[in-house]
Amino acid sequence: MSSLTLLAIKLGYLAVLWLFVLSSVSVIRTDIFGARTTSPKSKKAKSAKTKPLKKSKRLRGKPKQLIIIDGPNQGQSVPLGTEPILLGRGTDAAIRLNDDYVSTRHTRFATNGEQWFVEDLGSTNGTYIGNQRVSNPVPIAVGVPVRLGKTIVELRP
Repeated sequence: MSSLTLLAIKLGYLAVLWLFVLSSVSVIRTDIFGARTTSPKSKKAKSAKTKPLKKSKRLRGKPKQLIIIDGPNQGQSVPLGTEPILLGRGTDAAIRLNDDYVSTRHTRFATNGEQWFVEDLGSTNGTYIGNQRVSNPVPIAVGVPVRLGKTIVELRP
């Protein structure tokens, strides 16, 4: 073989090797940081956010229970009083959740006597109302789904 052919084979092998390395780095970066998504602010996104509000208008009255509507503990509920309600995998939780994506002390529901609030307690996977992550205490209406891990809970009359 001529030296020119050998040089072309070496450069081709080097190019394939670098493509493999770069694609491996891309896959690792995606696994660590997650895929990038864009959230276009369209009319559909705004109307999806108003659906829970319409549902809460149908469910009227003072909330009397916190019920799990979806997830491993579906159907379990706890009556509401004046004390805060802790949800998580820990033994001190009002409802002990069998959800691998829920922290030991994940979310707290509390009242000021007039309004109920939901608060994330520094959980790893977060607490969400719709697509909005909860970081501070947020007022919650009757019938609005709150997601923690694979579990969805609601306040019910």
